[in-house]
Amino acid sequence: MAKKGGFSGGMPGSMGNIMKQAQRMQRQMEAAQKELEEKEFTAAAGGGAVEVTVTGKKELKAIRLSEEVVDPDDIEMLQDLIIAAINEAFHKVDEESDKNLSGISGGLNMGGFPF
Repeated sequence: MAKKGGFSGGMPGSMGNIMKQAQRMQRQMEAAQKELEEKEFTAAAGGGAVEVTVTGKKELKAIRLSEEVVDPDDIEMLQDLIIAAINEAFHKVDEESDKNLSGISGGLNMGGFPF
């Protein structure tokens, strides 16, 4: 017979609950990551003169340039606009990822632990 407060070969109730929550959270994180990787994010710079699309994997998928932004005498401006648009698109991916992760981890009850 097991002593009161002890356990016979299994995990204590609260530890078992924590493990179940952690496993559920891991599955949710994997699903959220897969969903994020399948999404596309578009951002623009220069008032829409340069528009880029990236995937949730942070891979550049498309660049669209307005005709008026292609000035052979000012290549540097075009380069800066492309960089700005790409960085903004990557920022959108990061925001979506952070939002997904905070929604998942926000429900984790660690029994008084500061996580």
